[in-house]
Amino acid sequence: MQAIATADIHLSALDHNLALVKHLAPETKVLALLKANAYGHGALTVARHLNGSADAYGVARIDEAIALREAGINTPLVLMEGFFSATELPLIIEHNLQLVVHCEYQLQALEALASEHLNALKVWLKVDTGMHRLGIEPELFSSFYQRLKACQSVQENIIVISHLSSSDELQSDVTPQQIALFNDCCGNGDFERSLANSGAIMAWPESHYQWVRPGVMLYGVNPLYPVSIDGAQLRPVMTLRSSLIAIKPIHAGDSVGYGATYTAKEDTNIGVVAIGYGDGYPRHAKAGTPVLVNGRKVPLVGRVSMDMITVDLGADSQAKIGDYVELWGKNLAIEEVAENAETIAYELLCNITARVKIDVLSN
Repeated sequence: MQAIATADIHLSALDHNLALVKHLAPETKVLALLKANAYGHGALTVARHLNGSADAYGVARIDEAIALREAGINTPLVLMEGFFSATELPLIIEHNLQLVVHCEYQLQALEALASEHLNALKVWLKVDTGMHRLGIEPELFSSFYQRLKACQSVQENIIVISHLSSSDELQSDVTPQQIALFNDCCGNGDFERSLANSGAIMAWPESHYQWVRPGVMLYGVNPLYPVSIDGAQLRPVMTLRSSLIAIKPIHAGDSVGYGATYTAKEDTNIGVVAIGYGDGYPRHAKAGTPVLVNGRKVPLVGRVSMDMITVDLGADSQAKIGDYVELWGKNLAIEEVAENAETIAYELLCNITARVKIDVLSN
């Protein structure tokens, strides 16, 4: 058994989760989000595997998109934040990228494009329905839309998009308000629309329209945690694992780790696991955060170090050096680990560092 931290990427789980998206939103196209290295799972790995299964891929920035194009990915790619400078437009055209337009600066840059770029750009127009991050004000929609239609560089079929701020809060009235505003803004316009992120795909079917945008649910994280939806069982795509590299018998009263933050109340065995915040395991995981050793749940104790964590194996433990340790994945919900670290599963996935070994598995 290898001692080093390893992230297993289960491609069958990725397939399962995409199939679930299509089951929940059967009449829609799928814009699968691959930003931030596919939430830590490997953008190229995911893009190659889902080739032909997703209708388009979404990334945050142009360098992410160009890397996929240069690796041979021909699926439509959407820049979810658009472009940051007009100097990026030649690259966007060269690599056949689609873009989200969300502000006056971007619109003016498109209007200023030379006439030789006729119909060169597929555009998604973003409206701010309450997230107050990116997007034009709803009252500007009609004028923005008409100006985009008049741009010689912009293709005819503009898609209208917005983003939900609270789709994971099922009792909140924010999402119904945003849906209503989006409907009012779009009116009877003859264009495709996109509003539903992962939470909305699972819980707000009225937001599905023509395009849905699965992000974290594609990778097996429940955006509604701790609520579960009947028939919507996601499978984690990543299993983060390592192994025991030492077992340390200690006595009642002995302290463990930096700052002596944990003191044993009775004689026990401390297991040392080859993983730490240098691998992306959350440094602020609290004592008691669950860890699986040979399938048995044991608590994290002491502070998370750069290269190691320590767990309480118990006085009667039969664990041995080299034994299998799961930090999250198939048998331990990442949402539970994130909750103990006072963060979200998204951050844990995105924080996996380059020194973690990646194993891509078909199962």
